[in-house]
Amino acid sequence: MSKKRVFISFDFDQDKALRDLLIGQSRNSICPFEVIDNSLHEAAPENDWEEKAGQLINRADLMIVLVGAQTHRAHGVLKEVNLARKHHKKIVQIIGHKDGPYKRVPGAGALYRWTWDNLKKILC
Repeated sequence: MSKKRVFISFDFDQDKALRDLLIGQSRNSICPFEVIDNSLHEAAPENDWEEKAGQLINRADLMIVLVGAQTHRAHGVLKEVNLARKHHKKIVQIIGHKDGPYKRVPGAGALYRWTWDNLKKILC
């Protein structure tokens, strides 16, 4: 079975560690997905930022939004979710911090707890 190609969307300023954890998990040989790319840093966006993000998202089988305390307000995440919807990509949200505050990202699909079983269910 081939691995699903995943684009990770996350709040670059707040949740880079979550992204690193998910990438680390994807390197497990039994993991059902591979990360093809992740959020572009929007603090100093290039003129063609949205075009580049759209191309990366289009190459993915689905998008995982890592949900932290401020993800629902992150402009880059909101733009990436809109791009994924435009490209008809499946989007799921994974709660990044077990006990931390979080709020779902509008229009970003179902919300799941970050467990190995949930990742397998989402990606198989």
